[in-house]
Amino acid sequence: MTTAHAPAPGVVTGAAAREGGATVWLTGLPSAGKSTLARAVARRLRVTGRRVEVLDGDEIREFLSAGLGFTREDRHTNVQRIGFVAELLARNGVTALVPVIAPYAASRDAVRERHAANGTAYVEVHVATPVEVCSVRDVKGLYARQAAGELTGLTGVDDPYEVPEEPELRIRTQGRSVADTAAELHTFLTERGLA
Repeated sequence: MTTAHAPAPGVVTGAAAREGGATVWLTGLPSAGKSTLARAVARRLRVTGRRVEVLDGDEIREFLSAGLGFTREDRHTNVQRIGFVAELLARNGVTALVPVIAPYAASRDAVRERHAANGTAYVEVHVATPVEVCSVRDVKGLYARQAAGELTGLTGVDDPYEVPEEPELRIRTQGRSVADTAAELHTFLTERGLA
């Protein structure tokens, strides 16, 4: 089941969106399927001639936010840096797909406001995968390490994740294929002139 909302402030639709880029921020728990979904949608967009970049959270941590920890302040700083780069790309005609947890609503709101201030299209997508499913997928072994006492501060387990209240789109991945969820997001973006 998908929940979609009307475009929020900062979302540009119609001709203006077709002429420029957009930021599509995929938020969700670790192992929710954000990066997999982003890469699948990127492939679909490139086929249509869109310029696309995927700003993967792990790569950003390594190259742009090295030295930051996982305190609330450091997580906020990391999200703002990614938001700055995404908005810059989007403002220059690139579709920036951003599969980044961004656990705090205030951080996500600040990124949205940056886009709105520049008239840049922005879409928040909540990849709504239950923690029980994420812990079974456990792509990076984080849930296993947390359960073994080797890791603390895991988002959604022993560190907060503030679920988006009104994202433009909420995608439920449980029991669905990547192709199915990618088609859903691609259709959503197409209907809004962003694909």
